[in-house]
Amino acid sequence: MNVYDSARMADVLAPHGYRSVGSPDDADLVILNTCHIREKAAEKVYSELGRLRKIKTARDKNLNPMLIAVGGCVAQAEGEEIWARAPWVDIVFGPQTYHRLPEMLASSQRKEAVFHAEFSAEQKFDLPLQINTSASTSEYLTIQEGCNKFCTFCVVPYTRGEEFSRPSRNILREASQLIARGAREVTLLGQNVNAYLSIDEYGSKISLGELLFQLAELPNLERIRYTTSHPRDMHKELLDAHRQLPEVMPYVHLPVQSGSNSVLTDMNRRHTADDYRHAIDQLRTARPDIAISSDFIVGFPGESEADFLDTLTLVREVEYAQAYSFKYSARPGTPAAIMRKQVSEDEKKARLAELQNLLRQQQISFNKKFIGKTVSVLLERHGRHNGQLVGRSPHMQMVHVNASDSLLGKLVQVNIDGVDKNSLSGHLFTDKFQQPKVTN
Repeated sequence: MNVYDSARMADVLAPHGYRSVGSPDDADLVILNTCHIREKAAEKVYSELGRLRKIKTARDKNLNPMLIAVGGCVAQAEGEEIWARAPWVDIVFGPQTYHRLPEMLASSQRKEAVFHAEFSAEQKFDLPLQINTSASTSEYLTIQEGCNKFCTFCVVPYTRGEEFSRPSRNILREASQLIARGAREVTLLGQNVNAYLSIDEYGSKISLGELLFQLAELPNLERIRYTTSHPRDMHKELLDAHRQLPEVMPYVHLPVQSGSNSVLTDMNRRHTADDYRHAIDQLRTARPDIAISSDFIVGFPGESEADFLDTLTLVREVEYAQAYSFKYSARPGTPAAIMRKQVSEDEKKARLAELQNLLRQQQISFNKKFIGKTVSVLLERHGRHNGQLVGRSPHMQMVHVNASDSLLGKLVQVNIDGVDKNSLSGHLFTDKFQQPKVTN
């Protein structure tokens, strides 16, 4: 979502004469778009601000001033602290206020300190999309923002606000614009994307599943993805979309966080481990070849060894294509930060290593299943080596293949003959008389 928001910031600033540059040294304005989900991400902001201070000081001495802005979730949560720790920052603004960037810049240029941290998601999505530039082959499109779940470890409800779903007609219009600019794949974004619910111009409710059916009708949109989902919101219409729409890719990121019912209760996840298993079973019934990824937190306050073993059991049962796993990181202002029975760093580290080893084995095992098969790959960019292009399989694996630049942005069939933990490699399928073993 921060990638999407950053692109829209550039859109907002373009009519005012701003364009992207390759280095902070060349910039009149530097914006740090920040994440507050984990402590390490937040601390990186202050490290980067220290580096930018040197550039700004040198620029000021040469009478070529540079403005520094901090946006996003850290700005929303820590606005005053940012100025206390980095008083050379000119502008601080929350994730739902970037539509006001031009007026913020005007105030800052008058030497006024600027701080905007408010919840106004509807306003920021009303901005026109700049359509005079080309799009990437694969583009992000935010359809929902905020969350009403209030997991005890999570800052999202405090930094992004309550759930807001964009009108479906606006999403379809923006998707059409992206397709006209060259996009062939769109990833729908939301903090709780499968809770998406809007009302169309006829008064009918539109769920995520119904939105997928509408998007699939757009000409030249070949692939649709969505992230991130919650197990409580796997509705029938969404399962139908996976069952019926070839444009919807067979990959779902469905965070569970823990396999222990006790920990899930303390996290306020509002589902049990068996609820999660049922959601996985429904997805695999709808689309048998679907790949599942997830998020895990180890060392949540009060997590016992038995709780952790429940997580390992769940992982072995589900068998993930990939997953993200982290040590619990206390976020100020969240209920979990003041819970008793905080787990020691040494224990968190040991549990994380064991979990990641299991997840790594599963990812490699999943990738090895594709050796000797043919997969559909949307080629997105150049690889590290000359003549190499890189794209993604339907199951989100990176695929490396030697191919002509003329195939960038195209769907091609690739015979897989190499696998590692994070990617596949192969050669173009060229035998028109032989049927591919796998197509998506």
